[in-house]
Amino acid sequence: MMMHTKEAVRGSGIGVIFMAFFGTMWAGIGVMGLQGWGFPYVELVAIITGIIMVIGGISFIHASRKMPVQVSEKGARHLKRIGFWFNMVFLAEALLIVAAIAICNMIDQTDLIPGVIAIIVGIHFLPLASLFKIKLYYVTGVLLCLLALITLLVVPRTIMFGDHRIIAQLSLLGFGCALILWATGLTLWLRVKNSKRAETNN
Repeated sequence: MMMHTKEAVRGSGIGVIFMAFFGTMWAGIGVMGLQGWGFPYVELVAIITGIIMVIGGISFIHASRKMPVQVSEKGARHLKRIGFWFNMVFLAEALLIVAAIAICNMIDQTDLIPGVIAIIVGIHFLPLASLFKIKLYYVTGVLLCLLALITLLVVPRTIMFGDHRIIAQLSLLGFGCALILWATGLTLWLRVKNSKRAETNN
């Protein structure tokens, strides 16, 4: 069970916001694949889900400001190191995504871009799992990579849904990544809630 400390609550709040934001971005990619099918209901569900999760993350950050600081000088140095390596992982992810887009464009394989990006995003969760000591991120990273590989290797690019043509790869990948990230954010949210409830009962 996670410690219900100022740093843990604030970190979980930031994590929930990240999952909400990027999950909603991936849902937007899924919407693009639908080619107008389900408009505007699918878009509204994705936006509302993202907003609710952002509000939850912000509430954790706000609550953490009222909590006492429980970090020693050594702990503060440790948090600083975590922040540094988080920035390095995020920078490496961004550079790899830029390089992947450039290479896919160069070899005229732009259809591969979303899947390759999903794999990079999935891989970036693995060092974060070790860095933040959150095993859930291992699951998130592996699921994102598996989803991307299955989409690229198995799923047909387009399918007909009645009289409507859908870009199946884009929709499956977009909504799949969104659900994985949203589920990760929701799990972080519930862990903080359950931790707080347990400490209150004790």
